[in-house]
Amino acid sequence: MLTYYFRSVKDDSLKEVAEARSGVWVHVVGPTEDELQTLINTFSLDEDIIEDSKDFYEVPRMEKTAGTTYFFTRYPLTDKQQGNYTSPLLIVMGESFVVTITLNKIEQFDQLLSGKISVHTTQKSQLFIQIINILTNSYDKELLRLRKGVHKDRAQLQNIGIKEIERLVNYETVLNSMIDSLVPTNTWLQQVTGGNYMQLYQEDLEEMEDLVIANNQVVNSARSIMKTVQNIRSAAEAIITSRLNNAFRILTVLTILMTVPLVISSLYGMNVPLPFQDSPYTFYFVVLINLVLLVGLSYFFRRKRWF
Repeated sequence: MLTYYFRSVKDDSLKEVAEARSGVWVHVVGPTEDELQTLINTFSLDEDIIEDSKDFYEVPRMEKTAGTTYFFTRYPLTDKQQGNYTSPLLIVMGESFVVTITLNKIEQFDQLLSGKISVHTTQKSQLFIQIINILTNSYDKELLRLRKGVHKDRAQLQNIGIKEIERLVNYETVLNSMIDSLVPTNTWLQQVTGGNYMQLYQEDLEEMEDLVIANNQVVNSARSIMKTVQNIRSAAEAIITSRLNNAFRILTVLTILMTVPLVISSLYGMNVPLPFQDSPYTFYFVVLINLVLLVGLSYFFRRKRWF
């Protein structure tokens, strides 16, 4: 779906317009081939780069051709789709327009489209900064959710099981996906502050520098949580291994304790002449020997801390 939005400093609110004009913001969700071709023809965009916007696994990068700059980034999905945690977003900055192309609806953009966050499409640099800021905040919120989950699992480390291990692996996958998206995005953000890719006024430059700092903090936060997850997983693996070793040790002790009496009892079950076989106390003698051996073995294993 292709939608044109426009608001100048004289307008009271953001509004939809029927066609392209100077200062327009074109937002495209789940574009069709016809819509992409319309964009290419209307704004003289690079066809190969625009085609890349259809690739769900497109990596963040920046390109500039014929006075137009193309920023590929990724944003966190609120609705996880087929194990994917981020989705691509292409921001095209032209001389008199801004185009955003995404495969899925970006719920975070509702703040801009609803007027909750004031935006003027004619101020392209400010619009770009607001878009990146919204994406950065969405990563920050997702990290806060992950941090709470990780701390909860760490507090219950002694009771950790298969489900908790699977959840930690999922956390690690999400964090890796976020870091893979944030690091290259932050790289081109730092390049943008040089002013060679779009016109930046002093106020814009200061906000861009703040964005770079904010993105760095998000990356560091993601890496910190990742480290915590890895530590919890290592501790959990050690605990599970220790439990397994204890179980094997106990089973081994029980096997030995049951085998020794069984061997002695089996000897007196043989159909051959045996010592004391005619004595009426033979049964009690065999039981006594078994008990002595059991007590002795139990004491030995106890001293060795096998159970």
